[in-house]
Parts: sequence; structure tokens; C-alpha cells
Amino acid sequence: MPHSTHIIIRSDDIDANGHVQSARYLNYAQHARWIAVAQAGLSVRKLSGAGFSPVELNVSITYLRELVLGDEIDVESRFEFPSSKTIKVIQSIARRSDGAVAAEVTSLTGLMDLSERKLVDNAAAVWRSFLRQPSVVDLPPLDEELTSAG
Repeated sequence: MPHSTHIIIRSDDIDANGHVQSARYLNYAQHARWIAVAQAGLSVRKLSGAGFSPVELNVSITYLRELVLGDEIDVESRFEFPSSKTIKVIQSIARRSDGAVAAEVTSLTGLMDLSERKLVDNAAAVWRSFLRQPSVVDLPPLDEELTSAG
């Protein structure tokens, strides 16, 4: 089930044409990802203290509709674990007033071991060890994960 983050478009989000600046879509998506992992119980201090840091490997935005000052949006974030080293986050940015999807953001992220300067081999397992509620970021219950792996 996607995680939802509510955001109100502010005046400093707007460009000279009266719509949201393109870089702000990335900010909204990144903010929503961090809110989701925080609600899952991640302590960034503990993560970095243990020598790990998330790194973006690829981000793409598909613009579908205009957003303007005062629009309220919901950023729906869905997490996938397509390989042992990566986490894929698929996000829809939708206007609350009519439900129209204004943009879709897809990011591919890894978890870097800062001492080795390389991606960890089992990102989902490392993430899990730092989360109190892994289901918030779509990690299956540990027993389900073991069943599907065996």
C-alpha cells in the first residue's frame, strides 16, 4: 500500500510562468520518501552512525499536469526491491482538488557502506535492521520474505 504525504504548494515553489518549478517536483518526491522512512522508524543518525547512507542512482520525472500556487497535493510513494542492491520508489504527485496526477517520479536508490564506498549487497535486510515498521516502506514481514526466498 502506498505511503501518502500531503504538501501545499507555496509561493517560493512557483516560477515566472505561475506554475511549480521543475526542481520542486524532485523536492516533493524526496521529502515524501524521507517522511515515509521516518514513519517506518528510521533514525538517520543511527543509520549514518553505523556507516550507511542512501544514494540516488537514477531519478526520472514524467510531467502530466500543471500545479499552481495554493494547490494541495498528495505524494503517494510505493517502494519496491528489484535487486539485492537497489530500492525503487515509484511516486505519484496528485492534486487533491480533482485527483489529477500532475507528475510521476521514479527513483532508483542504493544503500552505500561508507567505509567500503560501495553499495551493500542486501539493501532490504540492512534497511529492515534500522526500521521499526518495515511495512510502511513495503518490506514484507520477515517470515514472508524468507518463505518467498526459499
